[in-house]
Amino acid sequence: MKRILIIEDDTDINNMTADALCKAGYACTQAFSGTEGLLHIEHEPFDLVVLDLMLPGMNGEALLPQIKAKQAAPVMVVSAKDSLDSKIDLLTAGAEDYMTKPFDIRELVARAGVQIRRFSGEPLAKQTVLAYKDLELHTDTFTVRAGGCPIELTKQEFKILELLLSNPERVFSKQDIYNYAWDDLYIGEDKTINVHISNIRKKLKAVSDTEYIETVWGIGFRLAK
Repeated sequence: MKRILIIEDDTDINNMTADALCKAGYACTQAFSGTEGLLHIEHEPFDLVVLDLMLPGMNGEALLPQIKAKQAAPVMVVSAKDSLDSKIDLLTAGAEDYMTKPFDIRELVARAGVQIRRFSGEPLAKQTVLAYKDLELHTDTFTVRAGGCPIELTKQEFKILELLLSNPERVFSKQDIYNYAWDDLYIGEDKTINVHISNIRKKLKAVSDTEYIETVWGIGFRLAK
């Protein structure tokens, strides 16, 4: 059984993460401070470390290099820090993945499995990738990259982008988008779709000057040509 160390000072988040990972078949050890996490790292082997950054005793930024010096386990950072600089700094320092709070627990479990299989040498499941220009969306790990940079999207934002990428030439109406992303019937609420499209554009614009989404006035949206 693969072993995961969760270092998170928020009791509710720590317990929720441990419960989900245990249900997925992993053995979990819980630590609630940086110093407690370091003690486990020094005495026990792990297949993955889920690491918060804002920890009592020793913060995650200081703990990361010590984890890497003592174990070969991949590190998945899970933090409320959502700036691109923070993500780049942690990935450059050796973290294998970075998730922003609040997060979907199903996505965390999926990403954890990918990292464990990658580091253990187990074959990865065939990856479903939707790509357009320099934009990549991975449907199995719920990850998105633009120009090589990771993009953090909400569940609905991810689904909207997935729909657009599934058929780059098609114009999708607001009803099409709402029905797919919310799995519900459209009730003519234009503002909801417009706000989500605007948020996706802002997040993509933050890492790339490429235009990805085009508005077709009076009809809907499609990928920009």
